[in-house]
Amino acid sequence: MSVDWQLFLDSLWPIVLGGLTGTIPLAVSSFAIGLAIALVVALMRIGRNPVLSWFGRAYISVIRGTPLLVQLFVIFYGLPSIGLTLDPWPSAIIAFSLNVGGYAAEIIRAAILSVPRGQWEAGYTIGMSRGMALRRLIIPQAARVSVPPLSNTFISLVKDTSLASLILVTELFRRAQEVAAFSQEFMLLYLEAALVYWVFCLALSAGQTKIEERLDRYVAH
Repeated sequence: MSVDWQLFLDSLWPIVLGGLTGTIPLAVSSFAIGLAIALVVALMRIGRNPVLSWFGRAYISVIRGTPLLVQLFVIFYGLPSIGLTLDPWPSAIIAFSLNVGGYAAEIIRAAILSVPRGQWEAGYTIGMSRGMALRRLIIPQAARVSVPPLSNTFISLVKDTSLASLILVTELFRRAQEVAAFSQEFMLLYLEAALVYWVFCLALSAGQTKIEERLDRYVAH
């Protein structure tokens, strides 16, 4: 099979641009919102209110027990049936944020629980309330523990954003689909999209390694 290298080179920048202007912003915004959701849900899970704890557990169960694609379709195609219509971008952000929230909540909860009980007691000893101890002592320490798994979650999210092409969000894979439909070179364009995703993930993995090294040096000192 001959490779149309000219098509490969001509389509490379549009695909990369789709990643820079679509995939990465979509992933970053969804991850940021998802982390906020995850923190709230994690605190509900470890809190003393049984109703909130049950609600947090149910939310995590639903998110983890259903496919991301189904969640995306429910929001984009399902909500209009009850009179709530959203554009593709908001639909994608909501779906990805809720999904990240469900998975990251357990990561954050485990990180908080990994902090020694003595840290809580130390905070209480100097007059801190439970909320103050959580903000000033526990969460900063838990943040370091949660960096590796949360980074992996973000890298997975970058790849999962390709599903947004199914609801017409213009991102990396959508760009590849458009060029492939015009040129009929589906194998070449899809492999090119896979290559660009791979390079993005390599760059993110390198950034993750640097962050972990900086945190380890900080702890060592």
